This record gives sequence, C-alpha cells and structure tokens, in this order.
Amino acid sequence: MTKRDPSCAFHSHDHAACAQDVLARAEALCGESGARLTPVRRRVLEILLEEHRAMGAYDVLERLAAEGFGSQPPVAYRALEFLVDQGFAHRIRRLNAFAACTAPGDSHAPVFFICKTCKAVAESCAQSVRNEVDRVAHDLGFAVERTNIEALGLCPTCADEAAT
Repeated sequence: MTKRDPSCAFHSHDHAACAQDVLARAEALCGESGARLTPVRRRVLEILLEEHRAMGAYDVLERLAAEGFGSQPPVAYRALEFLVDQGFAHRIRRLNAFAACTAPGDSHAPVFFICKTCKAVAESCAQSVRNEVDRVAHDLGFAVERTNIEALGLCPTCADEAAT
C-alpha cells in the first residue's frame, strides 16, 4: 500500500504529479481487470482529481456538458458509479458528493476529513481506524461489511481565517 499524507489536500504539494499518479494507477488497474476507462469515465476522474474537494454529480455534469460529453444526468451518474465501483472515487455521504480516491487499488477503509467551509476533502487510509472499528464490532458480535468515516471540521486555511 502506498503511504500518502492526508494533509496534502490542505497544504501545497505537487498536485499535478498527485493527480497523474492516481490517473496512471486507475488506467493500470483497468488494464489488469479488463474494465473500460472510457473517455467519459476518464474525464470524470480527471475532473474529480483537479481539486482535493468533493463534487456533486450535477457539478460534474455541468463540466461534462460544457466539454461536449452530454448533458443528461445518467452520463455523470453512470461514470461516477463506475469510478466508485472500481475504487477510483468515493462517495462522500455528508456532502452527497464524490471525491477521487487517493489510493486506488489499495485495500483500505478511508477516513475523510471534510472542511465545512471550503469543502476540501483529505483522505486518510489509516488502517488503525479500521482495526479499532473491527475490534469494537467483534466485541459486539457485529460483522462490518463497509465503513465510511467522515470527520467534519475546518482545514488549516479556513481555521486560520476563522481565528482572525
């Protein structure tokens, strides 16, 4: 599993390299599995990778329509569903939105840190969080099938602005 710094969404980093790495991993994984990363699916992933923030399906659809990919909601929803199913994107339930996965192909139970002001999203793949959820579930006799942990707060930039 590739170690990633979840704070990179909140601090300066080589974002172009970050996005290219995720896109290259998605292409390689599709090649291995036989899944098709069609032009629309690829463009949706690129749109999600442009910023470390969650985007609603209609925000994605607006971008697709402006670029000539179609303006009907199923265009965006089908592409987003594919990306989520393949592990290339996550649905951020709190925002009813989607964000690109920072670790496609790695088995993980992500924790999302969501800035309530600017909507930036950082993804952490800390296995220790999932281990603790599994431990408590085991004590309760509960079988966890899926987790989606979302922490809402302020990113460093918004926290600094709120303090002044």
